[in-house]
Amino acid sequence: MSALPHFCGLARRAALTRRTVRLRLTALYGALFLASGAGLLTIINILARGWPWPRPAIVTPVGSSTGRVCEVTKPVCYSPAELLAQAAAGHAAALNQLLGESGIALGVMTVASVALGWLVAGRVLRPLRAMTTAARAISEDDLSRRLAVPGPGDELKDLGDTIDGLLHRLETAFGAQRRFAASASHELRTPLAMMRTSLDVAIAKPGPAPHELTALAGKLREGLDQADRLVENLLLLARAQHGASDDQETVSLGPLLTSAIDARAGQIASMSLDVRCAADRPLVTGNPVLLAQMTGNLIDNAVRHNHPGGWIRAQITRAGPTVRLVVENGGPVLDPGTVTTLTQPFRRLGTDRTGSATGTGLGLSITEAITAAHGGVLHLHARREGGLRAVIDLPASTSPPAQLATAGATR
Repeated sequence: MSALPHFCGLARRAALTRRTVRLRLTALYGALFLASGAGLLTIINILARGWPWPRPAIVTPVGSSTGRVCEVTKPVCYSPAELLAQAAAGHAAALNQLLGESGIALGVMTVASVALGWLVAGRVLRPLRAMTTAARAISEDDLSRRLAVPGPGDELKDLGDTIDGLLHRLETAFGAQRRFAASASHELRTPLAMMRTSLDVAIAKPGPAPHELTALAGKLREGLDQADRLVENLLLLARAQHGASDDQETVSLGPLLTSAIDARAGQIASMSLDVRCAADRPLVTGNPVLLAQMTGNLIDNAVRHNHPGGWIRAQITRAGPTVRLVVENGGPVLDPGTVTTLTQPFRRLGTDRTGSATGTGLGLSITEAITAAHGGVLHLHARREGGLRAVIDLPASTSPPAQLATAGATR
């Protein structure tokens, strides 16, 4: 029970920290009205002190020598001092009543002005909220879309047009980057093929080849294989960053995960890894080739950066609208602060990663790009006992299972 007040206090502080523009405009409107209303009422009350106030009609009796005066409507007579005191008291009571009623009116109008200010601020900020929602959807889904803010040429439309221009430049820059990566990768294939052919021709000449030449040929082939894998991964990364809008199908991740594990059975057996897989068959919508590459990259990473005799745990579950793929592996202890940088191209951690002859440093970059292209998120966590935990959350498919069978039959 003691933790509840603390939690409520944290929640209140968090709510107060979120000071939106609408709240600030409402406070500004209310403060301005309160200040102007208070100033107006102050001026009225100051001026009211000099107003002539009505006094009772009085008459002095004929032949009276006492100096007393009598009211016309009442048979009561007062001395001049008593009459002046009553007038002053009435004047002060009227001023106090005016001041009290003015304070009540000011309070009521302050509440009304705050409510009206909240509505007016919401109406003024409605175009900004629409622009924010549209810009968020554009940045997450498709840079080719634009805000296209309607209305007169005011400041809000100028802001929308400026954002549209920025989106156009971003789309152009990203498109040029993807085209450069794809074009460069395609162009690199030709010289690599020529180098490999020349090497094979040189080694295939009659007569025994010197040992030094054979060793050099092996090193060259290893480098060419590495370059080929790098080119293929660059092409795949460019395709994943371009998006997964082509060849959309309803795909079950379970068979993709088991196929990825089976395809690497030789590597798993050579390292004596204990692999356990618990894969349901939740459905997602996307490109089956890219999704297969995504799951394969996670298994590759778990196998390559593991200890001999280590372990791998893979699991696929569905929680509401989200399909979660989790791949954990044992291995060396990693720095939690730099694990998230593994999704950057050619980024590795530790000498065991840089010394890998089969890695290109693009596996997790490609995995993140494919995940983002399918509307998902990739999370990487360093395990305290050593190794890595990779979690992918993807939107679950809303298509019925019948479409899965049709897609599988046509593929």
